Amino acid sequence: MLAPARAAPKAGSSLTGSGASGQTPPAQVRAFLNLLADPTVQKWLESESAAARAARPAPGKRRVSAPEYFSAHVSATREHIVALAAVLPDLPNQFARARGIIHADLGDRGRVTVLLRLALFAALGFGAEWLFRQMTARIRRRLDEHPVETVNDRLSLMAARFAFAAGLVVAFALGSVGPFLALDWTPLLRETLLVYLLAFLAVRIAGILGRFLLAPDHERFRIIPTSTRAARFWCRRLTAFVAWLALGWAIVELGSALGYSLEARQLIAYAFGLGALAVVLIAVWCRPVHRHRGGEASPDEARRLSPSTQNALLSIGFGLLWVFWVADVMLGFWLLLIVIALPLASAVTRRAVDHLLRPPGSPKQGDDPPSVTAVCIERGMRALLIIGAVLVLASGWGIPLITFAGQDTPLGRILHGGLSAIVIVLVADVLWQATKAAIDRKLAGATDPGLSNTDEARRRARVRTLLPVFRNVLFVAVITVAAMMALAAMGVEIGPLIAGAGVLGVAIGFGAQSLVRDVISGVFYLLDDAFRVGEYIQSGSYKGTVESFSFRSVRLRHQRGALYTVPFALLGAVQNQSRDWVIDKLTIGITYDSDIDRARKLIKQIGLELAQDPEFAPLILEPLKMQGVDAFGDFAVMIQTKMMTLPGQNFVIRRRALAMIKKAFDANGIKFAYPTVQLAGDGEPSPAAAAAAQEAIALTRPAAAD
Repeated sequence: MLAPARAAPKAGSSLTGSGASGQTPPAQVRAFLNLLADPTVQKWLESESAAARAARPAPGKRRVSAPEYFSAHVSATREHIVALAAVLPDLPNQFARARGIIHADLGDRGRVTVLLRLALFAALGFGAEWLFRQMTARIRRRLDEHPVETVNDRLSLMAARFAFAAGLVVAFALGSVGPFLALDWTPLLRETLLVYLLAFLAVRIAGILGRFLLAPDHERFRIIPTSTRAARFWCRRLTAFVAWLALGWAIVELGSALGYSLEARQLIAYAFGLGALAVVLIAVWCRPVHRHRGGEASPDEARRLSPSTQNALLSIGFGLLWVFWVADVMLGFWLLLIVIALPLASAVTRRAVDHLLRPPGSPKQGDDPPSVTAVCIERGMRALLIIGAVLVLASGWGIPLITFAGQDTPLGRILHGGLSAIVIVLVADVLWQATKAAIDRKLAGATDPGLSNTDEARRRARVRTLLPVFRNVLFVAVITVAAMMALAAMGVEIGPLIAGAGVLGVAIGFGAQSLVRDVISGVFYLLDDAFRVGEYIQSGSYKGTVESFSFRSVRLRHQRGALYTVPFALLGAVQNQSRDWVIDKLTIGITYDSDIDRARKLIKQIGLELAQDPEFAPLILEPLKMQGVDAFGDFAVMIQTKMMTLPGQNFVIRRRALAMIKKAFDANGIKFAYPTVQLAGDGEPSPAAAAAAQEAIALTRPAAAD
């Protein structure tokens, strides 16, 4: 913050002016007032007042109610605002006194002297930075020409650019601050130059850091993915914001040495804070917004708020920050700051990690699971941000977490347990997300089964079957262990909980025997490798393709679309029709006057043609062939054929084989048998016989149609 901490003792409205009667005060009074105006005396009084307030015991150790607490804060805020308003008429006197101090210490050309020497040391810093750039020109050219083909190439390039950025900061600091510290100065001039040089160094760090992260002139070096226009915009706004804050900090920091009262320094800080708020609001409303071009927006983009809504919410949030700061409501200030900054920092970190660890030239990741490295880094950075937010919030609220956590008191034990629980939960989150990412990537790599009878296809099918079950079990285990460890860290005795959980488990086991039977049956089905995801099975009246598992049931998709959810205990014997091979038999009826040997040769020739077809050759294990005459029917000779194919591939081969058999038999005079009615008699048929013949023909027509 730009404003220093508040202090109780205050100097008069005009330490060197006339009294209320308009007469010049005595020499002793003037000496006393000058002593109060001394910066060293003011700092000592402020520190003593702060220490006295911190050590002041609560009267009677009475518990303060919520209304009293808020009433005290409202009163303190009112007093703070009144004190700021009271110092406004005295600001011209304090400005005049500051000019007098500068004139007494630096002479008539005090400001010019400060500006000239500041410009000199800044020029020395820029000169050292230019010299560093010249010395590393060859290295920078190599970096610009360095190919970025893999993730390792990009990370190596980013590390080299970070070293170069750090070198620029060090060169500027050594060139500007180094010569200044080597010389001897008067106290006021030394403090003034040092403060402004540090402010200038902060601006240079912001500019170099912005160019390192956003790389407005080189998209291939960009760490935070964004457009070139947005990169240039945010790089300029970051530098302007830091420059304004650094200037305000320098002026407020020098206010104590120049005799400004605490309230005057706070007013100056609030004025610069208002300027910083203006810079932020202009950046929020003028920021480049990515517009989705063509097609529909992704689900994440559809769930986001519109840019105008986001701008309005951010403007309200930053405005409230300034109001809380001016009103000295620091509880609300730090809480709102964390609420605004933490999601933004998490989103930027996630985008940067995804961009850095994505192979160069590859499209933006869609539904593909992220890599384990990306998840570990992103979740680890998120955990560090959350821990940092907790520490910043505690520091802003004046809660010494480290001190309290190390004390053997009820409050210390609660704080220590809470911090330990937060760390345990964050570590468990990182471990679970990393393991889940590894399992999801393994499942994504096992989606293409290939040929169903190969070892690779069987391995992938088993992976798709077991890994989802293992993922669910691991999730329950991680949640349970993390919860137990967090409770133990907070001082809760988990021994009775574990014992109670065991008793509850036994009770549930007796009361839910069907559920236990389903779970145990499922475990043994999986251990026996009875079926896998994607295989077609049949058990009793249930049949279909295995789609997924749960702890107690399996989902079967019937070929007509129906979905069965069958508990494992109801499966019983399972017929797996997707393993190794399948023999498909075809029965064909030909007339009694057809040439059976000719039919056998034609069927064998068709089987060889199918086996040589590139489309069916990988699917056929044994070609189609005729086994012989299977039976003599009433109107046909039934011949049996068979072939061995991969599981599930026999249907398409059968359809092709039947079409080829029909065509070959027709071309070679082999007739397919079908039911007929033949009437024979001597002479002209009688009316009764003709009627019977007509009735027989009428009866055979529906059968032929069927």
